[in-house]
Amino acid sequence: MKHWVVTGAAGFIGSRFVEACQKRSDIVLTCVDQESAFTSRNEMRGLDFRKTIDRSHFLQTLTDPKNLLDRPRPDFDAIIHLGAITDTRETNVDLLNRYNLEYSKAIWNFASLYRIPLIYASSAATYGDGSLGYDDSEELIPDLRPLNLYGESKQAFDLWALAEEKLGNHPPSWAGFKFFNVYGFGERHKEFMASVVLHAFDQIRKSGDVTLFKSHKQGIADGYQKRDFIYVDDVVDVLFFALQKPILRGIYNLGTGQARTFLDLTRATFKALGQPEDIRFIDTPVSIRDKYQYFTQAPMARLREAGYAKAFTELEVGIDQYVARLARSR
Repeated sequence: MKHWVVTGAAGFIGSRFVEACQKRSDIVLTCVDQESAFTSRNEMRGLDFRKTIDRSHFLQTLTDPKNLLDRPRPDFDAIIHLGAITDTRETNVDLLNRYNLEYSKAIWNFASLYRIPLIYASSAATYGDGSLGYDDSEELIPDLRPLNLYGESKQAFDLWALAEEKLGNHPPSWAGFKFFNVYGFGERHKEFMASVVLHAFDQIRKSGDVTLFKSHKQGIADGYQKRDFIYVDDVVDVLFFALQKPILRGIYNLGTGQARTFLDLTRATFKALGQPEDIRFIDTPVSIRDKYQYFTQAPMARLREAGYAKAFTELEVGIDQYVARLARSR
């Protein structure tokens, strides 16, 4: 039996990871999140979180493990740290520092002290406007310039982790993953920050049309802004791979390696719902216009070289599966 701790367990990716663990009989879970999140989110119905710990309590216990388990060394076989403030519009620096930086540092130090393998969530938001590309070479991380405070908090931890490793303070194995645009079931609680797939699904069901942002960049037509959209099931598969191989160390991109347009995504959603296309464009809000990414694409060579060989889900296939599950859950 393996005992894994999952932070952010009632979140989007965390809940899908927990769901995948439920299908196996050899994993014991301890799930960490805001206590209310385990019961207040409709998409989490039916999930067995098994042992749950409130995030604030867990953060406190990281510096005093006896508060969590009355034994010298906790029997954790791995920590999967997915908990974070993920709203790219967040402006509360103290909140981001607490939950995206200091919380992550405490988990890293805990894992280092007790020799527990660690997987954690970084973000493609660290790449900023993409002017320096999306190469996940660790030597390039100090040069990246995120466009928002969320991205800055994720980059700050990446840099801190690499510095701690050089000082000899690191878990026995560790991997950070720069998630690109993840979509899939379980993200409704993210509201504005949920994927365009979910917003398109809701709009089509309500009014029969979808509204997308216009392009405000010369040479890029409306709807031809591109992202590397990755299905949440693929993310979960990579997390399992990193734990079981295991990946010994490093920060890796996690996308598909193929950018697709918002028109591709929206048309696939209409098709999955069996509805005729009706796509309209509005101005991108001025408040986010200078921070808007027109292109993201994850070079995936390093993860492939680490041994991950499985093909990523085609956008249309992932959307078909996601829309089908959304329809069943209503």
